[in-house]
Amino acid sequence: MNTSEVIHAAVSAEPLNSADAERAAWSPDCGAVVLFSGIVRNHDDGKSVTALAYSSHPTAQSVLDSVANGIAAKYDGIRIWVAHRTGDLEIGDAALVAAVASAHRGTAFAACSELVDTIKANVPIWKEQGFTDGSTEWVGVSDRP
Repeated sequence: MNTSEVIHAAVSAEPLNSADAERAAWSPDCGAVVLFSGIVRNHDDGKSVTALAYSSHPTAQSVLDSVANGIAAKYDGIRIWVAHRTGDLEIGDAALVAAVASAHRGTAFAACSELVDTIKANVPIWKEQGFTDGSTEWVGVSDRP
């Protein structure tokens, strides 16, 4: 019987706190918590980024739920906390936070890595970047519904 649990999965405009995610994912039977924080950086592809906004499709929450539950079903004994921001973000803000706890580090690392990669590939969330030259660019739009 798989004992994994999704503690939290959300698409939200609320700021994300990685320490809160780590605390929520951990439990006394977990000897490892692997934390991923995707942070807004000040550059992309050689251009200086000044602004960034995330938009989501109405199905983004249900797709995120499905992804988190799928990872939980694949790895036994893990606890998942994951959230993706929407709206306007500043340089240094967390856009995606994922915490996976497990009894052992190998499982926690593998599950967290697969969780983040699967979210990036499947959850319909797009970002619009603004650059210092005044131009903008949408990232991920052509790959999604």
